Formats: sequence, structure tokens, C-alpha cells
Amino acid sequence: MHGPRVDEKATPYWWEAAPLKPPPPQPLPKKLDVLIVGAGYAGLSAGLVLAREGRSVVAFDAMDPGEGASTRNGGITSGTIRPDYAALTRRFGEEKALAIEAEGKAAREFLYDFIKTEGLACDFQPVGQFKGAFGYEQYEAMARTAERLAKKLGIEAYAVPYAEQRKYIGTDVYRGGSVRMDIGGLHPAKFHAELLRVALASGLAVHARTPVISIERDGAGFRVVTAAGPVRAGQVLVCTNGYTDGAVPFLRRRLVPVRSRIIATEELASEVMMRLMPKGMMITENREVGFYYRPSPDGRRILLGGRDSSRVGDPIAPKLLLRKGLVNLFPELESVRLSHSWFGNVAMNRDMIPRIFEKDGIVYATGFCGSGVVWAPWVGMRAAHKLMGHEERARTAFDFRPPAFIPFYRGNPWFMPAFIQGYRMRDRIAQWRASR
Repeated sequence: MHGPRVDEKATPYWWEAAPLKPPPPQPLPKKLDVLIVGAGYAGLSAGLVLAREGRSVVAFDAMDPGEGASTRNGGITSGTIRPDYAALTRRFGEEKALAIEAEGKAAREFLYDFIKTEGLACDFQPVGQFKGAFGYEQYEAMARTAERLAKKLGIEAYAVPYAEQRKYIGTDVYRGGSVRMDIGGLHPAKFHAELLRVALASGLAVHARTPVISIERDGAGFRVVTAAGPVRAGQVLVCTNGYTDGAVPFLRRRLVPVRSRIIATEELASEVMMRLMPKGMMITENREVGFYYRPSPDGRRILLGGRDSSRVGDPIAPKLLLRKGLVNLFPELESVRLSHSWFGNVAMNRDMIPRIFEKDGIVYATGFCGSGVVWAPWVGMRAAHKLMGHEERARTAFDFRPPAFIPFYRGNPWFMPAFIQGYRMRDRIAQWRASR
């Protein structure tokens, strides 16, 4: 009997076509207008705006720029907000809930226009997204949500009954679902590389492998100590997310890094891809810790991701769990090899909503909760306008209080494996009830 076929690279599939290329070393500035912590999507987007407005601005990254979630994610332009509309309404009121929903539409439209206007070669494909339902009750609720999105926000969204499901996805696991045509896919590492290119060309300086160690008030500005030496900055913008460290302890107590893992299959025959993913859509599931998956930009592989409850090392169990999920969806892939398996950190907060906020003069743009492809550029750019006092261009539903702190938490998410297992148990119970 053959064992699981997991003969794969442990680096992101995305790095094959877009390997990390840090900017060359450069002198450390002594003084500047704005210092940005983090050179992922949010930091580069903010730096681009600031540089084009004539500010002297430098981004410092503890790793190579983009080495974190910006080049490790699934490349799905969902802009998802984890709490649903009903939960947002209960927590913040209907006006705020609708503003958040509407901003998701605006952020996606902005991203697509930004890619086109800036000429970013990142394999963007506006193919739509199918979300699978488990049981009739879920399907009915998703159908109502699709109707509300179409009626209130003008989004092309509609329900897909079980009888028509195979037109969208080659599996019988779901009992229908819904489609949103305002969601697509891109190559996340190419997107970051292109964003870095235009930001550098606009005057942003980026220091790779240069961690920020501390940030202190210094008169009207700040004294920032980096691994390369101290810098004086008029303003500081923190754009760290799932890789936030001890340099910003206030934020670290409010963001929980959670591993998300993705596997990629070896190349599949074109007829197999057409049968399993006939419309080439992005796919998600209506579960607490469901899978997300998609075809590769060239349409030759399937990439499937989900939460990873491991915390250290690179154990094989999470890879096997994703592979089991892949085969459960598509039994004909049982003998297919995996070419890549990798993980990265996403950052969760207690109310699962992205944020711009200010604390002790430092502005933060963070908390993307697994949907940073859309939210990080959007929030980063608005944070840049906030720093410059551009009230109208900085306007966003996400500029409000900081996320709540997490009791007994100082950066070590010891509790996450138990939380993820609890969510999986709730999913199993919900699926069992739906199948009765």
C-alpha cells in the first residue's frame, strides 16, 4: 500500500515565477519625514502615496520585503470581513455594517483600477468566486445574502442550486452555493514585486533585513532604533500584521498570528482541470475553518489552503490534512503528487476587522484577518493620507478604536491549536446536522 504522496518543496509556489529580490543595501538616513515599519502590501502602498506627495519616507522590514504573508497567500481578491452582516449590525449598528460592506466593494474596484493604471503585471484574472454551502439552510442563507449584495450594493451575486453546481465546481461535497463576480485572483508574489517596483521608482527607500527595535517619542517626532542604527522621523506608520514583534508591544498584544498553509498539486491534464474547475473560479466554503482553493494562474494546478494548527517547525500532519481535504473534494486526485507546501502567518484580532488607528502619535494600519490582498493596499494608502491630513482621501469605515487587547497574551499564541480544533468540531457538528 502506497503512503501519501507529499514529495514537495517547502517554499511558496509563487516564488518560482517571482523569487524574492530585496533592494540593494543603502545608507541609513539620519532624519526623514515618515518611517514605515513593514514593507508588505500595506507598507509599500502607504510609502508609494507618501513619496509621490514629496515626503521623505523609508520602509524598514525585518525580513526581505514581501517574505511574509504578501507572497505566501492564496492571491484571492476577496476583501472578506469575517463577521457576517448580521453580526456587524449587532456589534456596530446597521449604518456602520453597511458602510463596511460598501467599502469592500470600493476597495476591490480600487485594487483592480490600481493594477490597470499602474501597469502591474500580476496575472490578475476577474473570474469570480464560488462559495460552497453545507446543507439546505446554509444555501438559503447564502442565497439571501447574494440577493442583498445585488440589491443594496449592485454587486453581481447570485445563488447556485445543487442541480447546477457542476457547472462551477467538479465536486458533490457541497449542496449548492453562491457566486460573486466582483472577486478574482492574482499572483501575490508578482503583485508584491510590481508594487515594490513602482514604490521604489516613486522615491520610497526600502531597507531589507533591518528590524525596528524600538520607537520612542522625541519632541514633536520620534527616535526609532533599527538594527542598522537610530533614525529620527517626524511621523511613524506601523504596517506589520501577522509578523508583528516586540518593537510594537501595544499592537502585539492585540494581534494573534495564525498559520495558514497552502498546498499545490503537480501539473494536471487540461481535461482534468476543465472537469474539476470548469470556470476557473476562486473557491471558498461556508465553514468556520473551511478550505479556500483556486487554479494556478496558468490553469495547470490546483492550490488549496486552510488554517494550520501547528506552531513550530514544519510538521507533516497539516500537509496531510490539506491533502485529505483535496482528495475528499476531488477523489480522482488521490494519486496526484503535491509540488509545494508552505505556510505563513495571518493576523487575527478580537473583532476580526481591519484597522487604522492612532496610539501615542503612532499610526497603525493592520489587522487584515486573512484578506490582505484587498485590504492591505486600501488601508495602507488611507493611513498615508491620514498622516498627511488629507481628511477626505483618508476617509474609511476602518478608522476607529484599536482592537481590544487579549488577556494573558504577550505574543505567544499558545491557545490557537485548541481554538482551531474547537472550530473544526463546530464545523463537523454543523455538517452532521446539515446531512440529516
